[in-house]
Amino acid sequence: MDRNLILRTVSGIVYCAVIIVCTAPVLQAIFPHLPQQHLFWGLMGFLMLCGAWECTRLMKFDKRSWEFYAVFPLVILVFYRFSVRYYRHGFYFSFHLPELLELSLIALAAVTLFRFRDELYYENGKLIFTVIYTALPFSFALGLPKFGSSDFSLEVFFLFILIWCSDTFAYLAGRLFGKHKMAPKISPKKTWEGYAGGVVLTLIVSFFVEKYNPDLRGNWIAVGLLVSLFAPLGDLVESQLKRSFGAKDSGKLIPGHGGVLDRLDSFIICAPVVYLYFLIEKLF
Repeated sequence: MDRNLILRTVSGIVYCAVIIVCTAPVLQAIFPHLPQQHLFWGLMGFLMLCGAWECTRLMKFDKRSWEFYAVFPLVILVFYRFSVRYYRHGFYFSFHLPELLELSLIALAAVTLFRFRDELYYENGKLIFTVIYTALPFSFALGLPKFGSSDFSLEVFFLFILIWCSDTFAYLAGRLFGKHKMAPKISPKKTWEGYAGGVVLTLIVSFFVEKYNPDLRGNWIAVGLLVSLFAPLGDLVESQLKRSFGAKDSGKLIPGHGGVLDRLDSFIICAPVVYLYFLIEKLF
């Protein structure tokens, strides 16, 4: 077997195992007093910091500029603000203007990348984009699950499952039926047929998630629809970011798969979208 294939397979399994262990209570049988919320918080913080580091390298920050040295204090400050709410159970999914503005910043960053990318060639533009693109999505992800003294809900676990399903089904459908390119200049392999296949098959998986997990927040058929629609957008955003700065991969943390941003591009967009859905869903 090809050595690169073995490396890619092993690193992929390790990556999936880490995600599962930190988002689902699989270790509770061995370590019954292990606080699952700490594992999840640590995972989100680690991925955020790795993503911010990859952004500084991918976007070619000037290491002599103050913006380069301001990146990590700012992303940590944003994450700390959300962490306080997380541990105080402060995510009540109520409409607050600052929260809505923070969610809108993620959309604004994506629009800037596609329509006004010249702004990102300045150091201050790089700094603002990095903080928004890495700190806010992982911070909002803290608000997706709920936990008490002995339980931890599985919203983020199933969010990853649906994202993986969307990516896999879109790839397979595109290989089998793909003819019409979705964004040939940004991601040449993506097709509208693959996109449609990802939507349909992810909705089927989300139906079973909803059927067998009634305690999850919201309606997971709706979540599945949102994931299938926005996961490919997350991939396009990261592809456009790499294309804008002439990079092939965001990093090499996951051998054979690239960096954290390469693997988490869909999550970075889907987590805030699902959080916004939970905000709206609670009103009804």
